[in-house]
Amino acid sequence: MGATASAESRRHEQQGRGRTLIRDVRLFDGRRTVPRANVLIDGDRIAGLNGGHADVVVDGSGKTLLPGLIDAHTHVDDGNLAQALSFGVTTELDMFCLPETLAEQRRLAAERDDVADLRSAGVLATAPGGHPTQLAPGVEFDTVADPGEAEGFVADRVAEGADYLKIVIDGRVESGTPLPVLSPDTVAALVRAGRAAGLRAIAHAITLREVEVALDAGVDGLAHVYRDTGAEAERVARRIAAQGVFVVSTLTYYEAADLGAENAVRAAGALRGAGVSVLAGTDATPFGPAHGSTMHRELVLLTEAGFGNEEALAAATSVPARHFGLTDRGRVAPGLRADLLLVHGDPTTDITATSAIAGVWRRGVRCGA
Repeated sequence: MGATASAESRRHEQQGRGRTLIRDVRLFDGRRTVPRANVLIDGDRIAGLNGGHADVVVDGSGKTLLPGLIDAHTHVDDGNLAQALSFGVTTELDMFCLPETLAEQRRLAAERDDVADLRSAGVLATAPGGHPTQLAPGVEFDTVADPGEAEGFVADRVAEGADYLKIVIDGRVESGTPLPVLSPDTVAALVRAGRAAGLRAIAHAITLREVEVALDAGVDGLAHVYRDTGAEAERVARRIAAQGVFVVSTLTYYEAADLGAENAVRAAGALRGAGVSVLAGTDATPFGPAHGSTMHRELVLLTEAGFGNEEALAAATSVPARHFGLTDRGRVAPGLRADLLLVHGDPTTDITATSAIAGVWRRGVRCGA
């Protein structure tokens, strides 16, 4: 046993891991704030919150330690995971990735600690010619024409390593150039096939009518807030809450694309008021919104929607971890991954402090300044 332990220690040293103590730090543990803690990292895990022997000591006075941020809606390509990590986003939940891209990004996330970790839907489910095929002319990927194709589509996603299922219910009606869209029966068949394969179903739905198609089908989550407000939107918010469906915010997407961010912010507030679990996500792509940096803007917009600072921070840490089954992260607790963000100041009172980064750890390796 001694020889094994010694070999493990040498491996940690070679990979930049060891025992690190972050001393006298304010701690937001993913759920609540502790005014003063001494967080010990041992290898790639959090060893304790009361200190202990360490090879490296980091002075946390005047700073706040958080779980690494989880962006619950992104689209990943080369370089994006490194960019995300530099801004304290230690996990990205990708919502559409072509098989060859997914394989390469998974390899990077598994082998390196200077990039964010990754979970992905792989290829999303959409109708032939449906959204987002119009955004990538000439790029071919699997689509779903009818309910009979649902099981085969899901089986292919499982084979390529998808972690959950993304279903597009968006006919682009408001754009003035409508596109083909999955029928309600096809959506329901996809949800059933995904559930049988152990995959959560997340729907891309923008209008209230599309959202209700997703709810009728029994989805687990919605990939965006909607832009509708008023009595009908409040009724749908109550239905979302009653069915236990989560919603990813993507307020920075609406803002960047000039698609009615004010209404989306109000809708996020209404979802919160109805008791819906809202997860922080940006819809970051290689073309914008930017990976990593826009997550800090997303947190500001959530507070403008009426979320308390701790609620907004939870929406970017423990809440997405819970809904996506990431049981090893999203909180600062003994035994969990040492994916951590250290910032100057106190984001529990000033949410903009999340962008004042003092350090980032991914699997116990410090990546920030």
